[in-house]
Amino acid sequence: MSDCIFKLDNITFAYPMNEPVLSDFSLSIGKGQRVCILGANGCGKSTLLKIFAGLLLQQSGDFYAFGSKADLAAFKKEDLKLYHRKVGYIFQDSDVQLFCSNVREELAFGPLQMGMGAEESLAKVDAIAKELDIEKLLDNPPYHLSGGEKKKVAIASVLITDPEVIILDEPTNDLDPRSQTWLLKLLRSLGDEGKTLIFATHNLELVPHVADRAILFGEDHRIHADLPVREMLSDVSLLQSVNLVDEHFHTHPWDFE
Repeated sequence: MSDCIFKLDNITFAYPMNEPVLSDFSLSIGKGQRVCILGANGCGKSTLLKIFAGLLLQQSGDFYAFGSKADLAAFKKEDLKLYHRKVGYIFQDSDVQLFCSNVREELAFGPLQMGMGAEESLAKVDAIAKELDIEKLLDNPPYHLSGGEKKKVAIASVLITDPEVIILDEPTNDLDPRSQTWLLKLLRSLGDEGKTLIFATHNLELVPHVADRAILFGEDHRIHADLPVREMLSDVSLLQSVNLVDEHFHTHPWDFE
């Protein structure tokens, strides 16, 4: 399991007073893979991502991460801190993720929580802001930013700690076409660096430009297919069977080179 970043072995997860979202569910994600989770609303995509990110804990079954069993409920504080440094999670709604008084403080929060000194943290803030071209936003309150600017800041707040795994829930939400192109180029660059990327999206036309593996959920909360992206997207009847597309679905492979 040395090349396996995550492995779920017959896990079950249910929200209080509800039927299980995932039941006897198993899945493995390899190191360096670029994986897209597809499925209709309510099928369990976001729940799965949050389990990987350590934000939700399964009620039964086993969870393995980075080559060993991960009982996050029993982790000591330092072990949890290390886990969350390795695994970055970008929420669908950036407003959930951003809470500091200005962008500079927002970006510095992660490094400071990881035990980095103030001077080094601010140096990393300047570096990531320059890399993502958000330097002009550093003194602005997050709630004054546009949707696209908030998304960039949310992404920067995760990338600043240099995680091995980057998890994104509906990453193109609130992004205009230019910002979507920017994000896709960034994700492709991160994948080329060897980062493991796991994301859920409804924007099927954008999937082939980032992911190489697609996992398709049905409305019964089970995996209906696990295929190379282009093979899955070419099977319209399969996508229709899980209520993800209608009979008019077709893709336009855009070129961002």
